[in-house]
Amino acid sequence: MKVVSQDWSKLRVFPLAERKSLTSVEQILCSPDSAPPALSDEAARHADACAEKVRAARARGAGVILMYGAHLLRNGAAPILDRMMQQGWLTHLATNGAGTIHDWEYSWFGRSTESVRENVATGTFGAWHETAWNIHLALFAGGLRGEGYGVSLGRYIEEDGTTLPTREELAAQIAADPGHPLTSARADLLQGILRNGVPEGATRIEHKWKHASIVAAAFRHHLPMTVHPGIGYDIIVNHPVYSGAAVGRAAARDFRLFSDSVETLEGGVTLAVGSAIMAPQVFEKSLSAVNNLRLGAGRPTVSGHSIYVVDLQDGGQWDWTQGEPPKTNAAYYLRFCKSFSRMGGEMHYAQCDNAAFIHNLYARLQ
Repeated sequence: MKVVSQDWSKLRVFPLAERKSLTSVEQILCSPDSAPPALSDEAARHADACAEKVRAARARGAGVILMYGAHLLRNGAAPILDRMMQQGWLTHLATNGAGTIHDWEYSWFGRSTESVRENVATGTFGAWHETAWNIHLALFAGGLRGEGYGVSLGRYIEEDGTTLPTREELAAQIAADPGHPLTSARADLLQGILRNGVPEGATRIEHKWKHASIVAAAFRHHLPMTVHPGIGYDIIVNHPVYSGAAVGRAAARDFRLFSDSVETLEGGVTLAVGSAIMAPQVFEKSLSAVNNLRLGAGRPTVSGHSIYVVDLQDGGQWDWTQGEPPKTNAAYYLRFCKSFSRMGGEMHYAQCDNAAFIHNLYARLQ
């Protein structure tokens, strides 16, 4: 068996201030009170119908889940989603790891986004100290409370830091009750302290732009916010502090929390906006698990839900309300459409800019 020979503790990381960041909060944020961008006739019809479905779902107490990719945040939709949460149109938000990385960088640094081409060539892509460091502090702290990724980071941003126990306190807790449900989280933090200098006690870090954070807004509005990262997908792996255990534990907690919200989708709505990989993959496993539990309890499977998938690709020129195309049609291989078309609900695909669709949907709900 081949053993990893590289010493990842020797990874060099750099302050965010040294990075050429390509976008800023001031450049991207969209006001929910501004006029939404014009849509194509087809996209406008989808936005009209989606608004009616959302309105009906909330009237009957059913869930409305928004699954989104990082570009929705980077395109400035945070204030619009904040307003939608405040008004009760959304009951759950979910994103991938990149969605939280840009979220945290905007909320603390006011800037985000880098040149992948330039920085991979110099070995600096993703090698930014504060991003990985602070996200891990949030996850270490949340793990001690049994929290998932979304609420841990949302709390960290909203409360401007966290407080961690000392190494002596952690060691005593582990020794006193090794079988405690939080023992693994305590042990991972202890390793972080001993190996990487994770700070004991209080860490105070002001997030001056927390109004640009979707994760913090969800925490503030007490809405479930789940994060579904992949190991090796996100730049926080390029830091000596990286803990797959801490990330995985938080993500596992969030997957179960996401499934709780899928349980509410009887007559509800799922929005998958700019997430061609995470959203369909997470949704199909969660829906299957929920249906498994329902059938085991003698209950019917989730039904009557609507699914709106929004992306810039053309959808293969296929009417997805008619089901999936044959394998001889290229549209069959659009996984993000095909997976959702198999989820038992009424599935619609809108080819549209993600922030423009959300802005128009919000306007139609007023």
